[in-house]
Amino acid sequence: MIHYLIIFFISMVPLIELRVAVPYAIAMGLPVLPSYIICILGNMLPVPIIFLFARKVLEWGADKPVIGKFFTFCLEKGHKGGAKLQEKAGRGLYAALLLFVGIPLPGTGAWTGTLAASLLDMDFKKSVAAVLMGVILAGVIMGLASAGLLGALGSLF
Repeated sequence: MIHYLIIFFISMVPLIELRVAVPYAIAMGLPVLPSYIICILGNMLPVPIIFLFARKVLEWGADKPVIGKFFTFCLEKGHKGGAKLQEKAGRGLYAALLLFVGIPLPGTGAWTGTLAASLLDMDFKKSVAAVLMGVILAGVIMGLASAGLLGALGSLF
């Protein structure tokens, strides 16, 4: 039970998200399907909050003395991610958002993708759906990669 809570909370952490939670679950020997579902739920839980409130909070805090630099960094990262999405996608912006979230590379994921969608004033429901599909894709990729990597390491030792 504790491992399920751990993967749930790991999935909620920005930057690592389910890209770490899924391999952790596989390494702990947890059943794949329940672990995968828990990781997706944990990764998606902050998405509506990020979409609706993060932009406002970041803009509010950007000029504050202690938190200003970090908040400005987050805003710039979101703007850069949004600009890249818009530049590459054209009319296929939601498909690009799905791929941006779904391809597990550093700096991509549900947090950054949702912040970019919010900064681009994209439609809430379509954005959340695209992020969900991206999270599902990232989970599948990480699950397959982890199973292959752990299987290869297991055969070596």
